[in-house]
Amino acid sequence: MVGARKKLILDVDTGTDDAVALLLAALHPDLELIAATTVNGNNPVANCTDNTLRVFDLLGMPTPVYEGAATPLIRDDFPVPRAVLHAKGSMHGRELPIPAPHSVKQTQRAADFLIETYLAATDPIALVPVGPLTNIAMAIRLEPRIVERIPQTVIMGGAHVAGNTTPSAEFNIWVDPEAARVVFGAGLQNVSVMPLDATHRALVSADDCRRMRALGTPAGEAAASFIEGRITAYDTLQPMDTAGSAPVHDALCVAYLVDPTIVTGRRAHVDVETSGELTMGRTVIDTGTRFGHEPNAFVAFDADGPRFVSMLLETFAR
Repeated sequence: MVGARKKLILDVDTGTDDAVALLLAALHPDLELIAATTVNGNNPVANCTDNTLRVFDLLGMPTPVYEGAATPLIRDDFPVPRAVLHAKGSMHGRELPIPAPHSVKQTQRAADFLIETYLAATDPIALVPVGPLTNIAMAIRLEPRIVERIPQTVIMGGAHVAGNTTPSAEFNIWVDPEAARVVFGAGLQNVSVMPLDATHRALVSADDCRRMRALGTPAGEAAASFIEGRITAYDTLQPMDTAGSAPVHDALCVAYLVDPTIVTGRRAHVDVETSGELTMGRTVIDTGTRFGHEPNAFVAFDADGPRFVSMLLETFAR
């Protein structure tokens, strides 16, 4: 007997790696993407919404999109304003290189949609935030009861060894550290975190992109285009150990939902620094139990890159 598809909601700041995650979630036969919510992050939230609609329209899928927070939970802007942060370049253009959308966003705001959906849900729906955690923190603050109603949360964010925005902070957590602290401290059940330590182990190469394009599908062509742009940006701004390759952070969260053995890690207590002059937005992953807190998340520290690429290729061939 074929099992039921796993339902999920993706919270995105689309972005090229978010776009690949959306493609994977929308097309994988084991998943049922209920909706996408958008948040300020890689791009201003209006652009994130536009890009998300572009992906679904490319696939011809009427997945609803709910726009969320335009600013962090408490701050007026990033810890360092976007214009200053991106002065040397960005991994993401404002608009994905695919046709403009013809569909439109839903009128309900993202946090309200999340609250309404989880309070009413009769089937498990995984929550997969792959951008700043503003929408999730806002929903928890508005309606704390949803904490008990979310059966699984898979977060792309954080870093244990080294950050990508500051020496100690990863972008998603750094953008809204207060929101991230709310989420990690909320008592959510079954939380998994895919930090840079794991996503940098699941690189996609230029050769992999050529294989995607050769599939001859809209998803293969689009994913190749998105990832090739990432490779160019990484080779210029943040070279990986293997030249001509790049991480596709957010898609690893979706792959983990399909096959949890694609990563390896351990349970640990995770908290977020919100005030350090040099460590703002750092995820403090207490692998040595120095603080004596019970673990609140499974944290991935490694990933099987070839299996990840194989999943992308198999899925985008559809």
